[in-house]
Amino acid sequence: MNLGIPRRGFLRFAAGAAALPAVPRAVFALDYPSRPVHVIVDVPAGLSPDVVARLIGPPLTGRLGQQFIVEDKPGAGGNIGADYVVRAAPDGYTILLVISGNAASAALYPNLDFDFVRDIAPVAFLGYTPFAIVVNPSVPAKTLAEFIAYAKANPGKLNLASPGAGTAPHLAFELLRMMTGVDIVHVPYRTPYMPDLLGGHVQLAFVSAAPVLGYIRGGKLRALAVTSAKRMDVLPDVPAVDETVPGYEGSGWLGVGAPKGTPAPVIDKLNQAINAVVADPQMKARFSALGVEEEPMSPAQFGKLVADAGVKWAKVIKFAGIKGQ
Repeated sequence: MNLGIPRRGFLRFAAGAAALPAVPRAVFALDYPSRPVHVIVDVPAGLSPDVVARLIGPPLTGRLGQQFIVEDKPGAGGNIGADYVVRAAPDGYTILLVISGNAASAALYPNLDFDFVRDIAPVAFLGYTPFAIVVNPSVPAKTLAEFIAYAKANPGKLNLASPGAGTAPHLAFELLRMMTGVDIVHVPYRTPYMPDLLGGHVQLAFVSAAPVLGYIRGGKLRALAVTSAKRMDVLPDVPAVDETVPGYEGSGWLGVGAPKGTPAPVIDKLNQAINAVVADPQMKARFSALGVEEEPMSPAQFGKLVADAGVKWAKVIKFAGIKGQ
């Protein structure tokens, strides 16, 4: 049927029509954000990820002109919050405060309806959250090498306290066990374990450094190593595990993700704003006090870190036979 449109004109019309869907996305990205942004945190209020989310919210509001509202949706090993974001509209108005444990979720929970690495778009990296490996002073070892030798000489006689099977501290321990062959009993706690660690009922823990600095400096706990690739600023005299066990790196980390399909210009705008906030000297100081070692990354760099972590922790989970709780 001839509608009276010359062929050349028709082709130009068709090409223009095909390009129309891209225009609103670009305009939308330029206007983003035009309403409040919801930051979902998948751990309970008061824990480090929640604190970090509430720290970066106000300066992001200042930079982008809309409120960043933190909502805690804990449960199921972080999967409730992650699932909520996976199912949200991919428009940049619902984002996730990502924790390192999210990358291990597919291996820990094989029956999930989503795959974190596949279904969450990387936005920005906030920083590493290394653990300090601490022991009760009753343990005779003064260094990590001495501790490994002591554990091998006393198989099954030492206990590790953790906040639960499959948590980041537990995975960091299992990575060390996989690389050294030590035989240490894992004791998962549903309640705070620090009284038992200080009392010597359990001898070992992988803990966030900031909350235990006072115990370390007061001699109530002995720090053997930190799980980051290099020494921590807050514990400069404590070696990294890598100095004793080459190739080891078992830090937790924090970042920001969005639903898959979120427009790239929106992701880039968020990435630039978040990197600027984290680079501010005052924010760096507050991060350091929390034991968070900031490091800016592009979305692609953060995406590679998440994907690599998924592969790495899947191997550890298989080795240790860990089942998600």
